[in-house]
Amino acid sequence: MNDTPQLGIGIGWRPEIADTVEALSGVDWVEAVAENLCPGHLPDSLVRLRERGVTVVPHGVSLGLGGADRPDARRLADLAERAEALGSPLVTEHIAFVRAGGALTASPVLEAGHLLPVPRTRDALRVLCENIRIAQDSLPVPLAVENIAALIRWPDEEMSEGQFLAELVGRTGVRLLIDVANLHTNQVNRGEDPAKALDELPVEAIAYVHVAGGTERDGVWHDTHAHPVTAPVLDILAELRARVAPPGVLLERDDDFPPAAELAGELTTIRETITAAAAVASPRPRKGAGARGAEEREAGDTDAARGRLALSEAALLSSLVAGTPVPEGFDPRRLRVQSRALAAKRAGVVAKVAPELPEILGEGFRPAFLAYAAHTPMRAGYRRDALDFAESLLIEGRPEDSAARRRLTLWWRERAASRPPRRATRLIRVARAALVGR
Repeated sequence: MNDTPQLGIGIGWRPEIADTVEALSGVDWVEAVAENLCPGHLPDSLVRLRERGVTVVPHGVSLGLGGADRPDARRLADLAERAEALGSPLVTEHIAFVRAGGALTASPVLEAGHLLPVPRTRDALRVLCENIRIAQDSLPVPLAVENIAALIRWPDEEMSEGQFLAELVGRTGVRLLIDVANLHTNQVNRGEDPAKALDELPVEAIAYVHVAGGTERDGVWHDTHAHPVTAPVLDILAELRARVAPPGVLLERDDDFPPAAELAGELTTIRETITAAAAVASPRPRKGAGARGAEEREAGDTDAARGRLALSEAALLSSLVAGTPVPEGFDPRRLRVQSRALAAKRAGVVAKVAPELPEILGEGFRPAFLAYAAHTPMRAGYRRDALDFAESLLIEGRPEDSAARRRLTLWWRERAASRPPRRATRLIRVARAALVGR
């Protein structure tokens, strides 16, 4: 793919570290979360970076290309608009599903609030390929898709990660965004060999590479993007560089931001790792990527595959966010870990989009939210989630402190309605929530 742009070394741009990113030396490009940008009112920091010639790539997180439904036209248009506003040479998204249910399953739509792995099956691959072709046709610049970190394994998978990605590239020509931290996560959590994945996937299709930190708890690796990059992740980066010179490498950090000197040090370590690996790299024979793609492109009934995938993804997500039974073949213990991780993610994001809630509730915010999330799926994004959470507390007559309850009532009224719901409305909503949770 000779037209892949050469990006260099970059860092994830976040509002919390905007000034730091601008001041860092040797940053060739940045990546910004697409959903956090308004094309008509770009942050001043990104405008200044663009004026200096720094490339900005929008990174989508909500498209759900691995879901059973076709990509939402509005979301695709929004992503395209951001790419054009930023003058970006490409856009990126994830090989993941983020919602399930709806018309294909005749059930309520459930939101995960995070990226979940698709099964590496022929059905999922057929659906993903069609979804990516739809996205490619809707975007003004090339699309690259990212491998994700996984806490759970689907039963009866038919391909390894490298095989799945090779088939995907062979059938669609899509570029890859390879996250080496996610390869490490899948090594710890799923026993998958990152070197084997790198040998199997078409490295010449790589648009750029992510590097990020995480932490291990109770034998499970959590891809937090809030910890320093570890040596095993850098080792995988070196393994990748021994096979191909990636057009770009980017450091991701989403939370618990360290001082500027520490970020600069991590960027230096990444550069040194690439340089050292390049010095000892030797050409390696490449296998043909996705050799069966042309034969299977039109084979089978994609609509039937969508129906089967919709049922399996809805069953999994319902178990994770609504407490329904664990689908057959999944590890119940690992699903509990994933469920807690999703709830913790929700709590953290709600605290950011509605910072008044932790202020009003104090130390009681997090346990109260986790208790709420255990039986209440997210229904329309994080801002709606914050309102639903506050409403649930008011329905229960909480918080117990009357002054805090008055503050919460005022906060809710200003954003949702003129007064808290009456008893009849409360009963209807409780009944509706119970039906969703079945």
